Amino acid sequence: MRSSPGFRPQLLKPQAKTRYRLASGSALLSDNRTQFLFVVLFFWTILFNSSAFPEQASATSEKAVPQNSASGSKQAATSATSADPGTRIAFEDLVEKSTIKFRLKNSISPQRYSIETMLGGVALFDYNNDGLLDIFLTNGADIPSLEKNDLSFWNRLYRNNGDGTFSDVTEQAGVKGIGYSMGVAAGDYDNDGFVDLYIAGVNHNQLLHNNGNGSFTDVTDKAGVGGAIPGYGKPWAVAAGWFDYNNDGHLDLLVIDYLDYNIANCKLCEIDRVRTYCSPSNFKGTPNILFKNNGNGTFTDVSASSHIAQYVGKGMGVAFADYDNDGFTDIFVSNDTSPNFLLHNNGDGTFKDVSLEKGVAYTANGSLVAGMGADFRDLNNDGLPDIFHTAMFGDTFPIYKNSGSQFDDVTAISEITAFSRRMTAWGTGAFDLDNDGNKDLFTAGGAILDNEAEVLHRPTLIPNGLLRNNGNFKFADVSSSAGAAFVEPRAHRGAAFGDINNDGRIDIIVSTLNDKPQLLLNRTTSNGHWIILNLVGTKDNRDGLGTRIKITTSNGIQFNQATTAVGYSSSSDKRVHFGLGKASLIDKIELSWPTGVRQVLTNLKTDQVLTIVEGSSFPVGLK
Repeated sequence: MRSSPGFRPQLLKPQAKTRYRLASGSALLSDNRTQFLFVVLFFWTILFNSSAFPEQASATSEKAVPQNSASGSKQAATSATSADPGTRIAFEDLVEKSTIKFRLKNSISPQRYSIETMLGGVALFDYNNDGLLDIFLTNGADIPSLEKNDLSFWNRLYRNNGDGTFSDVTEQAGVKGIGYSMGVAAGDYDNDGFVDLYIAGVNHNQLLHNNGNGSFTDVTDKAGVGGAIPGYGKPWAVAAGWFDYNNDGHLDLLVIDYLDYNIANCKLCEIDRVRTYCSPSNFKGTPNILFKNNGNGTFTDVSASSHIAQYVGKGMGVAFADYDNDGFTDIFVSNDTSPNFLLHNNGDGTFKDVSLEKGVAYTANGSLVAGMGADFRDLNNDGLPDIFHTAMFGDTFPIYKNSGSQFDDVTAISEITAFSRRMTAWGTGAFDLDNDGNKDLFTAGGAILDNEAEVLHRPTLIPNGLLRNNGNFKFADVSSSAGAAFVEPRAHRGAAFGDINNDGRIDIIVSTLNDKPQLLLNRTTSNGHWIILNLVGTKDNRDGLGTRIKITTSNGIQFNQATTAVGYSSSSDKRVHFGLGKASLIDKIELSWPTGVRQVLTNLKTDQVLTIVEGSSFPVGLK
């Protein structure tokens, strides 16, 4: 049955009655009829489930009966024989050896405030310019004060020592944070060569300027990016991202706000008389904020004049790409229980939401899904960025193929429907994890409710997922063979991607509620070659964010772009990675910088980190 856009059937009460009868084994039903009705009800539930939080009764309403579910294990999305058996993707969790002691603390309360299940942003960035990726992890705060009243709530910065271990430099760096933190965005907003941090949170947002000497300074008020909105106060922000929307060479800031929510007077919810986190359908959304970089250390809120403010959703994921190759970076926002946004950059300082006409507001059957983490990259190397985002149990994780004139929902064709309907995931990313030239998909699994097993009889803890790209939009679920971290169920949240040890293989760090993170080192044994491009803008923004890159080798043509906004509440390495397969030489690298500068490099060696300075004909390689 097809639901019309915006229509969300309320199934809890009739479902409760029917499932009670099935569970009690009514004598009026034969075994065959019971099985038949169970199957019908299961698919009925799957079809109409479209919220990042399960629908709940309020604290005073009638009880809701849980949905049934398969176990946390996952079937292969395609036959395992479609993957090359010689290049099994594999990861090893080295967090214990790394000496990272961080635990993500959400201060779970008897009231089950919605903020408690949403935190967990993580960043991979090189804060001290030593060529090694460092780790930043956001953290919660005390409830109900929403302040970091002891060091267990500090955000944490870990310096990469280059030997597989990390040192906690939080205090000396001055980045312990304030308030109940959620997301993080890394970018060099003042073009001084040192990457800065923006922290999105429930009651405080922070801009931390990197001083270049190992320390950061809070310049939020000076820069004018506190994130308050007239009529809303300080909204609950979950994510942020850096991009140059007007191509002036300075990074601008987009802040993603979620719900109009205040724990002092918020609604409380329950299922079957058990307190749970409320569905976002119980709350109004809030506008996102666009800050224009003035180039002097300050920003101007241009949310109204850019039209960003007129699009009110319940944002969770943000990703940037120039989807129509007109030279201006566009925005995709995955929304929760409301249509996604595809904000086309008009090139005149304004944006227009074209999600409905372009086919990414809803799924192919007109349904809403609970949009969560997102990535906006070319998955089939045709030069057109595609969209992938995660969602919750009962939804699918949509894949929208960019056909040039519009986007087509190819989720079913990609053969990931069975994989994605039976899990909830947050962080995600599209990266070539086995260096074969195709971008694979990672999903960070974790239920919404911390008592989901009790009230809904489906797993609370969920393993990470890994979908190998076999080409032509066909993906295979290879999670079960990727290592223990893809079998162990957890309450995963944010994920960041980058080559932590500079060996040419993309690694992943994943946050986990009330637990240590997973530091997943890529151990894939592959003969595939690679290149990592470290861009240095001169006329453009220093990080080169928004630069479109085309690489030509004997293995074919590939496309990617420089961005740090990936997944859910997180920020990945600004360097751009390409797996090159069997190609041992790069014939040509073509760069299109945001300001319009075109740069071509030829006959380059593979298997190196290559620094490319805008306008220079002499890239510098690091083996």
